[in-house]
Amino acid sequence: MTVRIIGVPTDYGQDRRGVDMGPSAIRYGGLAEALASAGVEAVDDGDLAVPRAEERDPDSRQPSEGNAKFLRETEEVTTALADRVADAVAADETPLVLGGDHSVAIGSLKGSARDAEIGAVWFDAHGDYNTPTTSPSGNVHGMPLAAALGYDDWAGVEWANAPGLREENVAYVGLRALDDTERAAIRDSEMTAYTMSDIDERGITDVVGAALSVAADGVDGVHVSLDMDWLDPGIAPGVGTPVRGGVTYREAHHAMELVADADAVRSMEVVEVNPVLDESNETASLATELAASAFGKRIL
Repeated sequence: MTVRIIGVPTDYGQDRRGVDMGPSAIRYGGLAEALASAGVEAVDDGDLAVPRAEERDPDSRQPSEGNAKFLRETEEVTTALADRVADAVAADETPLVLGGDHSVAIGSLKGSARDAEIGAVWFDAHGDYNTPTTSPSGNVHGMPLAAALGYDDWAGVEWANAPGLREENVAYVGLRALDDTERAAIRDSEMTAYTMSDIDERGITDVVGAALSVAADGVDGVHVSLDMDWLDPGIAPGVGTPVRGGVTYREAHHAMELVADADAVRSMEVVEVNPVLDESNETASLATELAASAFGKRIL
């Protein structure tokens, strides 16, 4: 297997600066070595050229209703990333996108779904299913799944929609922080949502296995989205929106091992590592470990 690493150093999607340094921190944490130890050939495609948020006006372009910050810049990054991801898949490589904030997932999903039907497993504390009119903050890192699925305000937004991704092939794992309107929208959707309570009751093996079955049903491949705030902040402190009560170190590794065992990963991203908030690069180093587990690294 060849994994193509694509860095996307953005922090357009959220208010807390520093997440744009995530790709560098993950590489510094030993990503290439970790993938090599998993028996994977890694090709580093470098970073997308991304203008600094401080150099842009977040409100220079707004949707017809509601609020979405850095919308112009998000479209630019999405378009460029979608092409890079699609090119990697066409070359029979597996793209591994390094964020950056979670808004980069719009481009990952659009590129992975080009000329294909895909599913998605969303490892995240949050639902990422807001729209410009429902988002309390206007931060696009809380909207990528809604954007890719064309939900509500995002319907017909061609640059953001991934037509090859359908709600019935999307599964959340580990939800524990939802806005009220987002909660209602997820309940009314055809997506499958497993919360931390489900993991408590059923165990990580059962929940992740069920999620992968949902995502892989009748599609060409599965996109795996790993937001590092999925983990408990006690072990992953370097994230912008930490929520107590996340998965443990071993649960996270076992989940990624199950991802590898499913042998269905078409594309993957690891996002929301913020070195400014981290402690001794702990979260970035953990991100490299989890990526290696997702691509087949084992204890024996």
